[in-house]
Amino acid sequence: MRGALIAVCCAVALGLAPGAQAQGRVETLADIRQEMSVLFVELQRLKRELNTTGAPEVGSPAGTALQRIDAIEGALQQLTARAEEMEHRIARIVNDGTTRLGDLEFRLCELEPGCDPATLGETSTLGGGAQPVAPAPATPSAPSAGGAEMAVGEQADFDRAQAAYQAGDFDAAAAQFAAFTETYPGGPLSGVAHFLRGEALSAQGRTSDAARAYLQSFSGDPDGARASEALLQLGVSLGTLGQTQEACVTLSEVATRFPGATVVPEAAAAREALGCP
Repeated sequence: MRGALIAVCCAVALGLAPGAQAQGRVETLADIRQEMSVLFVELQRLKRELNTTGAPEVGSPAGTALQRIDAIEGALQQLTARAEEMEHRIARIVNDGTTRLGDLEFRLCELEPGCDPATLGETSTLGGGAQPVAPAPATPSAPSAGGAEMAVGEQADFDRAQAAYQAGDFDAAAAQFAAFTETYPGGPLSGVAHFLRGEALSAQGRTSDAARAYLQSFSGDPDGARASEALLQLGVSLGTLGQTQEACVTLSEVATRFPGATVVPEAAAAREALGCP
């Protein structure tokens, strides 16, 4: 990749000073066409660098559920940083290459009889599409008053499932919350819906299913309104299932991640009950 990028950057850099190449000789139509051919060859090399070379090497991290989540989050952050760096570099190359191509088109028009440079218009962006702009550093934006926008019917479906839960119809509530999370994945109420589904399943004695729901609630919205409760109930569920070591680690994360949460004393009590070190 580095070799292709250096080659293109060098070609672009040379194109920014056309007089240096033509110094001492008269530029012909063939010279300009040759320069255009070189430019397109370098662009083809760049396109080949964007193709994958094989299957991604993704391993399954060992450890507890929380440790695996942290490992996945770290890998995603690294991939995002690499993608952003590549986006910046490609944007610069395309911008410079488009500028050079526009200059070549203008010079070519000057050499062709009957061509008016004023009618050329704007040069097409290399690779098609709009002129790329290197993205500016992300700045946190103030949250809107109403939070994330919900889909049509999302609030009504959530209220219906919550009404079943509050009425003690835990079987219907669990089913409706499951349908809700499938219909509105990643929505603003998704984390709460997973948590309440876990509560409904727990009330039915379905501890294993409840633990998975709590894990989905926390991993899907680790900073949400019910995140600390979801993490607590996940640890309690693991302890009930006999996964004492995993339960102790999970419960210890409650105070670490949410030091000011009201559930911290409850997590400490649950650790003591399990005999955690």
